[in-house]
Amino acid sequence: MLSILRQYFPVRNMLFFFLEGCVIFSCFLLSTALLTFSNSYWFDLILILRILLITAILQTCLYYNDLYDFDIASQIPEIIIRLLQSLGVASILLACVYFLFPIVILDQKIYILSIFILIFFIIFWRVGYLHILNKGIFNQRIIILGSSKLAKDIYKKITNTIDCGYTVYAVIPDDLDKETDKLPENLVVDQKNETLCEISKAHNINKIIVALKEKRGRFPTQELIQCRTEGIDIISGSSFYELLTGKVLVREIEPSWLIFSKGFQKSWFKASMKRMQDIILSLILLTLLSPLLILVAILIKLDSKGPVLFSQDRVGGGKKEYMMHKFRSMVQDAEELTGPVWAGDNDNRITRVGRVIRKYRIDELPQLWEVLMGSMSLVGPRPERKYFTDQLEKEIPFYTQRFNVKPGLTGWAQVCYDYGATVEDAVEKLNYELFYIKNMSLVLDVVILLKTVKTVLFGKGAR
Repeated sequence: MLSILRQYFPVRNMLFFFLEGCVIFSCFLLSTALLTFSNSYWFDLILILRILLITAILQTCLYYNDLYDFDIASQIPEIIIRLLQSLGVASILLACVYFLFPIVILDQKIYILSIFILIFFIIFWRVGYLHILNKGIFNQRIIILGSSKLAKDIYKKITNTIDCGYTVYAVIPDDLDKETDKLPENLVVDQKNETLCEISKAHNINKIIVALKEKRGRFPTQELIQCRTEGIDIISGSSFYELLTGKVLVREIEPSWLIFSKGFQKSWFKASMKRMQDIILSLILLTLLSPLLILVAILIKLDSKGPVLFSQDRVGGGKKEYMMHKFRSMVQDAEELTGPVWAGDNDNRITRVGRVIRKYRIDELPQLWEVLMGSMSLVGPRPERKYFTDQLEKEIPFYTQRFNVKPGLTGWAQVCYDYGATVEDAVEKLNYELFYIKNMSLVLDVVILLKTVKTVLFGKGAR
């Protein structure tokens, strides 16, 4: 397993991405060899760079079309459809690049032959890899110690994620006399005369996840020390769940775990770099998107009565309130009768233009000005109204921690979870937001911005 941005990624998945790039590159090199008569392909730097460009664009399209999400692209018909869509989009993007930079053009015959070879090899390659995933070949076997809700959540996540890289070999519950529902009987193990270490060594287990219901007076300290000194990894359920899912379960973690866990590292340098990133990118985006902003403003004015911009109070970093601006997507005075409420599915207050700009998050673009002025950041927890935050602070543990950073135009919760309109949705969003605050870095910000592009392009999670 590799730990990247505080999440575990199976080495085989990283290797798969790299090798698929090699497959794509090799298909184009093979086509060049079949249709030309040179023996110096590897020494033709221009040719190599042209193929590398095609490979990068193709893999980007595969990523944005969810072909690296094996929970989605796990059936051959789905793979074929998404692959053809990705190749079509990649061809359009390449045509645009070739129009602007003719020097990078690859011969048309070579490109067409390469695509036919590529379709065959990628389908064959992916069918083989899916077989490995379905059989759990090379999965790391683990033991879950405990039968708490957290233990069940971990088991459910592993069994429902085809490419997580883990197989639960056994679950050793707190007490066999108590209820162990939602855990398969064949995995529930009674230690009997065997120690935890003996079970682990006998079955080649090198990781134990501790997710006990009650630790006081029942924590198997000596057994876990023995396992640890024998070279077996011992990790708390909360830490493992964070690494596995990219979120923190705020209703399951203990304050002590939050206090002693890694993360929450802040420095003047990191803050300065983040602010510089906000200024540069917001200026670039405001400049590039100015024609779109003007067009949207005109359409809003023509579509319904009322101002172009909608202004509303929000709670920012340090619980400071500020005015946030968006393109108006609802009828004027939408809350006059309802009062402050979250937007719902098929909300009849939303205008015709509003439905489009909300779907693709265009209504949020005026907040680039707040980013430039410093009341917001490009990446961070989404800002909420004080009316809602006052309620949520009383109902959700650790909710106030989200105010330790500036609110963001986009965030980890926005790219990982759909729009939230209930307290439970707010809890789930905080699970992701706390993960971001705990592990925030410029690299994680870049990942979130790239995921945001994908979310916007496909209009996911909007209301």
